Amino acid sequence: MLPERGYRIRAAVRQVVTSINCNIRDMVAVGDINQCTNWKKALQDVDCIVHLAARVHVMRESTIDPLAEYRKINVDATLNLARQAALADVHRFIFLSTIKVNGEQTSPGKPFTEEDIPAPSDPYGISKYEAEKKLRELADDTGMEVVIIRPVLVYGPGVKGNVVSMMEYLCKGIPLPFGAIHNQRSLVALDNLIDLIVTCINHPAAVNQTFFVSDGEDMSTTDLVKRMAKALNVSLKLVSVPERLLMFGAIILGRRALALRLLGSLQVDITKARVLLGWNPPIKVEAALRATAHFYLDSIRS
Repeated sequence: MLPERGYRIRAAVRQVVTSINCNIRDMVAVGDINQCTNWKKALQDVDCIVHLAARVHVMRESTIDPLAEYRKINVDATLNLARQAALADVHRFIFLSTIKVNGEQTSPGKPFTEEDIPAPSDPYGISKYEAEKKLRELADDTGMEVVIIRPVLVYGPGVKGNVVSMMEYLCKGIPLPFGAIHNQRSLVALDNLIDLIVTCINHPAAVNQTFFVSDGEDMSTTDLVKRMAKALNVSLKLVSVPERLLMFGAIILGRRALALRLLGSLQVDITKARVLLGWNPPIKVEAALRATAHFYLDSIRS
């Protein structure tokens, strides 16, 4: 997408692996990404940075102080890069944050907006919010432009986690107890997220702004399962189990957080990106689900 639009891309990686299927030829190995990483070589002649690296969800956390571990990468390492970028006269810094900065749940029909007061509740969300605040301070001090993007759950080719588990269950014909879930959740296809990032690279109205990103079409868990089964071309076995019973069972099994994602609502309003940037999600949900399903099916066949 970017080369076709005349952009030159440089990828900063821990180490260059020639076996990776990637059409980016300009790669710079920076080693471990932390608060001491030297970015000088990677930053030469760079006009805009898209910062994606982060410590993300650790399902079985073993550290005594998880927040401290998240801060090392998500705050300290991010600020180390941003400060060096400002000294190197980088024009714009795009930071991929998370909707967890706003919180974990919304009431149906009452989506988050960028004007809402942040309320992160887990170490990942807290660390991302702290990084956002420090980046804004750096922008004020140095003049480097900062753009913050808070995505919801991202899906598409290469997706992992709960989306893959759902596809595995569907392909095995395992009955799922989600026949009567009436929540509403915003998701974002990978291609839609990328398109917004590209829009923010040089759009003048993006300067020092925060944007939510989604597909612009919210779904219940029941609807998502039905549409994913169709994309996979498999028969669907849904059982209607009351939400309260599902939540009770999840709590007993120690899976309350998972149940909240499956049963609770989390919606975002992308009006700001539509109005300020003239941006609309270019990929429809059905097409994105088909791409996700095809990638998954190809991966299990190979």
